[in-house]
Amino acid sequence: MRFHAGRRKLPPAFLGATEGSGAVKTIFIMVKCELGQAYKVADEAVENVEQVSEIHSISGQYDLLLKCYLSDEQDIGHFVNETIQTLPGVKDTFTLIAFKAFT
Repeated sequence: MRFHAGRRKLPPAFLGATEGSGAVKTIFIMVKCELGQAYKVADEAVENVEQVSEIHSISGQYDLLLKCYLSDEQDIGHFVNETIQTLPGVKDTFTLIAFKAFT
């Protein structure tokens, strides 16, 4: 398994952009997986979804937390519904939209 958290800060498509510049928006997606599928879902997301910046395993109702960067033009609903929810082993999602990062 190749799953690991913190693979990259910004996906390759956004390396020229900076957070807060209006070029990208940040969302967090909590993912509930089918039993025994969390590592496979994480591997698939890391390998095949370029907007995924980080993946963490978490406790509670959900199994994974994905941090994603989307371009301003990209629709969040379509991205979640068509890209994340269709990954094999995904059972449910809960999406949070981030407004500002405090550093």
